[in-house]
Amino acid sequence: MFYTLLCAAALVWLVRRLVNGRYLRMSMRKVDRLNGRAFEKYLCAQFRHLGYRVTLTDYSHDYGADLILRRRGEKIVVQAKRYERNVGIAAVQEAVGSVAYYDADRAMVVTNSGFTKSARNLARQNNVELWGRYDIQKKFKIRD
Repeated sequence: MFYTLLCAAALVWLVRRLVNGRYLRMSMRKVDRLNGRAFEKYLCAQFRHLGYRVTLTDYSHDYGADLILRRRGEKIVVQAKRYERNVGIAAVQEAVGSVAYYDADRAMVVTNSGFTKSARNLARQNNVELWGRYDIQKKFKIRD
């Protein structure tokens, strides 16, 4: 019985490592082709690589947060948007609302695109950190 559990745990670890490795080597062109949920999983792998403990929320009824990051006693909620156009004010509003629901210290909106002026203004007023295309390329060391 112990051997079976040990083998199962090793298999789960190996599969997770292979999937995360694939995400960590992904080009920006491939990131742009991900669907919404795959983009969330991609961000999980990248944030884990940066040293965060990451929880992926339920796909529906997520109360404005797709990921919950934890590191050094800080809890951060993340709204993930894989878009072809600029992310608008609604994403920032969702992130702001999720801070109270998840009892988080702060919020982020992360996208493969950019942000509208109104989204940037609302984020600034509510201390929501925005990571756009350039930011994720730099912080995750993504090649084009």
